[in-house]
Amino acid sequence: MDWGTELWDQFEVLERHTQWGLDLLDKYVKFVKERAEVEQAYAKQLRSLVKKYLPKRPTKDDPEVKFSQQQSFVQLLQEVNDFAGQRELVAESLGIRVCLELAKYSQEMKQERKMHFQEGRRAQQQLENGFKQLENSKRKFERDCREAEKAAHTAERLDQDINATKADVEKAKQQAHLRNHMAEESKNEYAAQLQRFNRDQAHFYFSQMPQIFDKLQDMDERRATRLGAGYGLLSEAELQVVPIIGKCLEGMKVAAESVDAKNDSQVLIELHKSGFARPGDLEFEDFSQVINRVPSDSSLGTPDGRPELRAASSRSRAKRWPFGKKNKTVATEDFSHLPPEQQRKRLQQQLEERNRELQKEEDQREALKKMKDVYEKTPQMGDPASLEPRIAETLGNIERLKLEVQKYEAWLAEAESRVLSNRGDSLSRHARPPDPPTTAPPDSSSSSTNSGSQDNKESSSEEPPSGEGQDTPIYTEFDEDFEEPASPIGQCVAIYHFEGSSEGTVSMSEGEDLSLMEEDKGDGWTRVRRKQGAEGYVPTSYLRVTLN
Repeated sequence: MDWGTELWDQFEVLERHTQWGLDLLDKYVKFVKERAEVEQAYAKQLRSLVKKYLPKRPTKDDPEVKFSQQQSFVQLLQEVNDFAGQRELVAESLGIRVCLELAKYSQEMKQERKMHFQEGRRAQQQLENGFKQLENSKRKFERDCREAEKAAHTAERLDQDINATKADVEKAKQQAHLRNHMAEESKNEYAAQLQRFNRDQAHFYFSQMPQIFDKLQDMDERRATRLGAGYGLLSEAELQVVPIIGKCLEGMKVAAESVDAKNDSQVLIELHKSGFARPGDLEFEDFSQVINRVPSDSSLGTPDGRPELRAASSRSRAKRWPFGKKNKTVATEDFSHLPPEQQRKRLQQQLEERNRELQKEEDQREALKKMKDVYEKTPQMGDPASLEPRIAETLGNIERLKLEVQKYEAWLAEAESRVLSNRGDSLSRHARPPDPPTTAPPDSSSSSTNSGSQDNKESSSEEPPSGEGQDTPIYTEFDEDFEEPASPIGQCVAIYHFEGSSEGTVSMSEGEDLSLMEEDKGDGWTRVRRKQGAEGYVPTSYLRVTLN
């Protein structure tokens, strides 16, 4: 079934329907255009959001990038950025394959429709003109027939009138004959015009207009098919990016699963551990001696007591750096303002950078020397003397970098020895019970009742151990990084019996299992905890230590 057969008399209906189809095509193009704009704006907003939350500093300069949490977040942002790129591809595909192509196709369809309807209207006009000619010939035939009939009656009436002359009768007869002849010609013309119109009308309704309607039907069906394909492009544009979007979403999932809390804790330790030994216990400051002091050799401090107490209090505050404010320090070239462990890392980085620069300068010098040899052998390629300044400059850079490498190597060796000295040798073994450390344990009290303890306290107050004297300014500088251990860091076994007689120490039996709370900091004492809960210091050489 086709339009030309079934809708032969529905010219206006087909005109409205085809116009509606083209309007629908234009409406879909407009919809896709706005959809593409939405996708483009969505992608732009996503990219802006990613840019807002991406780290501003270069990655290598950002210490936070070492944490898996930060790495996962950056990876997630990159996946979102890639996702935004896929939305841009969707917008681009819709803009080109749908908006541009369908808009162009719509213009072509409009031109074709206009041509078909112009052809139909011309056919209609021709048929109407033929019908008008038929009507004119019909009316002329009818008029001529009436005139002929009237002329015949006039001739017959004169012929019967006895008063009429013969000439009048003849004239009337001739007029009647002429009118009759004109009516006959009008009849023939009307018959010919009618035959011609019937032929044109049959051609119009059975051939010409059906062909035009069939062309319109074909055009409308092609438009509908193309529109349906355009509908499919909307989903096809999405399906094309689904695999990449799936990978983006999978990447986000992988980033989420990449967060490693334990590793981040270890990274934080590596980034910020100072390498310092933990401070000892605070000494008891007996301010009552200022009032009730007895002048004797065993009394604490100086004769008046006041300056010594201030000095001891000052040293105590300096050692308890976790509770004070961090002093502002001036950065130095050897990074001595940093904790031992951080100083060692920074010096190692500087040494590696200097070695890389040195290797680069040496490679450049070798390249310049080879170029100079080429110029000397083939002077037309260049002047060898022109390379001398660059070679001299490179040589100067090499000498400077070698001196810097030596300087940083010396600083690094000193920093590493400092770190090792702070760690101490807690795993040493002895065949027999060695003598306990000559220095008092870090937790030993200065308030012993015997005068010997007071003398020791006075001596320690006036002349602190060399290790404490060296660490005091360092503790003062990094007074916000201290964190007391809450759980054992290892296990140890008592090799020998030890009687903890002084305050701050703890007794132990040979073969007793102990929890290691703090390693030896170089003073010969190790902090342990017994199963009964008692905690204190014992000689390091009396233990066999196993770290976690």
